[in-house]
Amino acid sequence: MSSSSVVYFLLTLISLTLPSTCLPSESSSTATENTHVATNGLPFPWSKLRLPNYIIPIHYHLLIHPNLTTLRFNGSVKIEIDVKNNTNWVVLHSKNLEITAATVLDESEAHLFDKALPVLDYPPHEQIAIFSPKILTSGEKYFLYLEFTAALNDGFFGFYKSSYKTTEGETRVLASTHFEPTSARMAFPCFDEPSFKANYSVRIRRGPSHIALSNMPIEHTVELDNGLFEDRFEASVQMSTYLVAFIVCDFKSVSKRTVTGIDVSIYAVPHKWHQTHYALEAAVKLLEFYETYFNIYYPLPKLDLIAIPDFQSGAMENWGLTTYRETSLLYDPDVSSTSDKLWVTMVIGHELAHQWFGNLVTMEWWNDIWLNEGFARYMEFVSVEATYPQLKVEDYLLDTCFAAIGRDSLNSSRAISCSAENPTQIKEMFDTVSYDKGACILHMLRHFLTDDVFQSGIVRYLRKFRYRNAKNEDLWDSLVNTCSEEDFTSGQYCYSDTQATKNAYRFVGEHIDLKKMMCTWTLQKGIPLVTVRRQGTKLYIEQERFLKTVQPSDPLWQSMQTGYLWHIPLTYKTSHSNNEMRHILQTKSDVLVLDEDVDWVKFNTDMNGYYIIHYDAKGWNVLIELLKVNHSAVSFKDRANLIHNAFQLVTAGRLTVGQALDLITYLKSETHNVPLLQGLGYLESFYKMIEKRNIADITQNLKTYILQYFRDVIEKQTWSNEGTVSDRRLRSELLSLACDLGYAPCLEKAKHFYQTWVTSNGTISLPSDVTETIYMVGAQDENGWQYLLEKYGLSMSEAEKCKILAALASSKDSSKLLRLLELGMEGSVIRTQDLSTLIYTVARNPAGHFLAWNFVKKNWNKLVEKFQLGSFSMRNIIIGTTGQFSSKEELANIKDFFDSIKEQSSQLRVTQVAVENVEKNILWLERNLETLRTWLQQRLN
Repeated sequence: MSSSSVVYFLLTLISLTLPSTCLPSESSSTATENTHVATNGLPFPWSKLRLPNYIIPIHYHLLIHPNLTTLRFNGSVKIEIDVKNNTNWVVLHSKNLEITAATVLDESEAHLFDKALPVLDYPPHEQIAIFSPKILTSGEKYFLYLEFTAALNDGFFGFYKSSYKTTEGETRVLASTHFEPTSARMAFPCFDEPSFKANYSVRIRRGPSHIALSNMPIEHTVELDNGLFEDRFEASVQMSTYLVAFIVCDFKSVSKRTVTGIDVSIYAVPHKWHQTHYALEAAVKLLEFYETYFNIYYPLPKLDLIAIPDFQSGAMENWGLTTYRETSLLYDPDVSSTSDKLWVTMVIGHELAHQWFGNLVTMEWWNDIWLNEGFARYMEFVSVEATYPQLKVEDYLLDTCFAAIGRDSLNSSRAISCSAENPTQIKEMFDTVSYDKGACILHMLRHFLTDDVFQSGIVRYLRKFRYRNAKNEDLWDSLVNTCSEEDFTSGQYCYSDTQATKNAYRFVGEHIDLKKMMCTWTLQKGIPLVTVRRQGTKLYIEQERFLKTVQPSDPLWQSMQTGYLWHIPLTYKTSHSNNEMRHILQTKSDVLVLDEDVDWVKFNTDMNGYYIIHYDAKGWNVLIELLKVNHSAVSFKDRANLIHNAFQLVTAGRLTVGQALDLITYLKSETHNVPLLQGLGYLESFYKMIEKRNIADITQNLKTYILQYFRDVIEKQTWSNEGTVSDRRLRSELLSLACDLGYAPCLEKAKHFYQTWVTSNGTISLPSDVTETIYMVGAQDENGWQYLLEKYGLSMSEAEKCKILAALASSKDSSKLLRLLELGMEGSVIRTQDLSTLIYTVARNPAGHFLAWNFVKKNWNKLVEKFQLGSFSMRNIIIGTTGQFSSKEELANIKDFFDSIKEQSSQLRVTQVAVENVEKNILWLERNLETLRTWLQQRLN
């Protein structure tokens, strides 16, 4: 067929040969406006962001050959497709790939055409269309064959290059993938949506000094004529494109087999091999736990965990080949702290949970990404508590829920399940709402249903939807055991609708519609505030939406409350009750009647529920007094919950800062680190904000108060690694704060350790829990800072480098801070992967506050190019640099900048979050500054 004939066919067939499902019926004028033009000027045959559903991929046969010298790769893919409607077009995803050949094969793999087929490219939707002159017939099997080439990506997505330096200083290059959410299309043309699950047969070509890894084990290796080897991997199970992975590197590994015969291996750069042993022990233990808990065997023969030197996020759950940032997988007993160990364990727990939640059962679309991430975040706590109880992981669950509430109490929050269509919107779904709020409502649900009922419900969900996709409501249906009569009679894992009257759940004698209840938590944004007023034995309770930046007196208040109603599983204890009492609040208000008069009532037992509680004045006074007189009358979780609620209510203008500060005066006698660090955390955050505003008297008085009031507990801390995980966490946090506030004994001790360490040329081991504090003190003079920068470049431990970088960024010399930021941007001494954290750390330093923000404004386009709009790193940079602004001038500055990048900022939710955070800070100072000043003067005098 001549080229002119092809063009004629393209133009005439675009509107004739797509199935009727492809283009909505619309007037001719609208159709003209919606015409999408390919890069070659021809009309593109598909107008939507999501692919048509009339061609289904069944099996990908993928060949990849990266060249680690030229930093390019080429490949081919033969995709077996199932055609559902007659069509001349195949539309799929491709981004930044040069398609060098395209054709369609019939069922016997014979070419349908003599010549290569034309390929239309539409970059705004990251789609290509292949035109077949012969109609592809519904019900027939075909193969789409494409050849392609591209440069290895410079960033952290798609098929990208990474590198490391050997102990001799030689730079070595590797190639690795990161596809979630929408970057598989950067490595090979594919149907890059989670519902298009398929099998994958992967072949990788490599040199003799490298190894190749993919999701499955190698079936066999073939030596090619040109000195190359081709590793051919076993065919995979059915999975989504974003879970495909392949790596070419020269790493070393350690391996062990689980009791059920799964080969687990940890890979790292050769000179960090000795840091892999803890991860291997943890991975085996956690994988065995999950197989038992989910009652479903891990379905692949192997599981690799690999530490990639350049990695943007924490880790990625690719099926059978999970990838990690080095700090998330490698553990060096000599320099890693107890917090580092907990982090590695939790990240492995998270990625291994995904092998079931996400990989085996995948959300249908990205609007329900919380079904992956909320579950994996929650299972971190369930799995680590079961396998490593000594790590006290439950202490951190409260922090997870506190983080979620911080975001959810702003109007700029979003519902857990909400619309996301383009790649930027999809990336923004990987946020604290999906992860942390998702985990917290699952914790509330597990506590409400009981552990056994929750566990059997999620096993039912995993069994029913394995190798398939699921939606929000599918989870609730599985948990309440209901399904269609058809499913029931075919032996599915559920009761029939008729058997499960009202979902069969009883909660303190009440029948509960679980699905309806949980939809109030996933389909509307925000968090409820429950107000409790006690009169005699009656408790008058009311619910409303909790907001920090809008008060009942504001004109916007009513519109922000209308339509919000939660079904809240309330729990409470009283001075006279041994057991927890329960009630579901499904209306705006209700009345509970106690059996007898009580001294106090505490709602949200152990903070198992996701809601804020506000008591009347008498209720708060009684609880403040209770903590002073007998704080152990309520659990450590209840104490932390009271502290958190009180300060959240201060921010919302519902409680005075004096009342909240009175509440935490009991901390002098607190022995548990969670409430102690919660109370100290608020004092420290007030100090940091007020210090940046240069309000000298309050800054000084707050510093004096903290150091006087907590002196006893600070002085009890030893500069060692002794004690339980909780003891060690407390030591690390307290000594860091004491030195930061200039407490002389702390500074002297840290300087002594630092000098000893420098004298030994860094060869002696410092106590790992206080290493960062020692480095921070050492970094405050010229020689100390330069020495640490030199050590940073030489260190072979990423855990140590993180601590050194935090210390370097604590300098009070703004020229040094700017130099760090420039090194991070340049990317060789400080890796680009660490730049977003560096910017955030510099911004927290009073000397780097404006410096960091101005740096971001100046380098915005470069940062977006490095990290991609909508990514976690960009959100971290925006929130990190603006989070402590607290004046109207700073607010105007932020708004002006976001206006100047309107095309990008309008796509981002995080810009609204940043603006609202600053508005919250402004309100806090207006409401509380004078009260805080007076309160401190009274306490210090």
